[in-house]
Parts: sequence; structure tokens; C-alpha cells
Amino acid sequence: MPSELPEPWRGFLTDLDGLVTHDVQLHCCGGFVVTVLYGLARTTADLDVLSIIPHGDQRALTAFAGRGSDLHKRRNVYLDVVTVATHPDSYERRLTEMFPGTFRHLRLLALDAYDLVLTKLARNSDRDRADVEYLAAAVPLDPSVLRERYKSEMREYVGVPEREDLTLDLWIEIIEETQSRR
Repeated sequence: MPSELPEPWRGFLTDLDGLVTHDVQLHCCGGFVVTVLYGLARTTADLDVLSIIPHGDQRALTAFAGRGSDLHKRRNVYLDVVTVATHPDSYERRLTEMFPGTFRHLRLLALDAYDLVLTKLARNSDRDRADVEYLAAAVPLDPSVLRERYKSEMREYVGVPEREDLTLDLWIEIIEETQSRR
């Protein structure tokens, strides 16, 4: 993890931290985590979060920092609460704090690499596959851990398990090919 949060995220999150008067956790996922925590050189305009704790703060934080907000217009990045992603059951046990002590009230908690990959499974976009390929080399990912976590913590919750099974098989091929080139 880099030692300092880069701009525009530092300014954006400092402004957001100034809004809250108590401790707030953001369970971060998506491109923000892939780029800021794992170092992928691409841009992202949103900070995807699976959950805001306490949950009662979600409306106020998205009004202040969500898409179209004044903060979004000023910083060109925004907070996006993800409402349609399926995630592994026990992801909360594996969260890692990003940039501890940087903010007074905000705590940025990132999904681990396996949980992050699995939240992207159903969408399966070109960008998601590129993120998987990057993480396969950067982490590196262990295909057996990914498959076991999917089976034990997520498969029963996905909309079309047979489709996601095939996507997972494809992604494991991508991981194995990426790692064989190293």
C-alpha cells in the first residue's frame, strides 16, 4: 500500500471526513481499491463502497459526496454505494484498513483481493477481467482459494450459479495464464 493517499482522493476524503462528527467505516471495493491499494495504473472517478457503518449515515454521505453533489463537482470524484454486487459472506472478517490514522472519523476498509475479485464476477466486464489479470500478478492470486471462497461463501447467493461458475472458470484460466508468464 502506498504511504500516502493520492489526490484527488486525499482532498475528497478530507472534505468528507470534515462532515462527520463520529467514526464512520467505508467498506471499499472496486477500482478505487485496485488502483489505490494494489497499485494498478488506471483512473477511476468513484469510490465504490459495499457498506457504510453506521448504516444510518448512508443518505447524508451520499448526498454530500455522491454523484452530482457539490463535492463531486469540486473534486471530480464521488462516493458510490454499490447496491447490486454479490459479495462473499464473511468479507467483513478480512477487511484491511487503508491509510490508518489519516482521517479523524473516516476509516477506509478494503476488501481483500479475493473478495474484491468475487464482487466483480457477475458483471464480468472487460475492465473487471483486466483487474483480475492485474491482481493475479500483483497479489498473486491462488486459484484454489478463489474457487473455495466462491463455493463456500457466495455461490448460493448469485442469480445464475451456472453462469457465474463458467465466469469463474474463465477467470481462473486468466489467473493461471498470467502467472505462467511470470
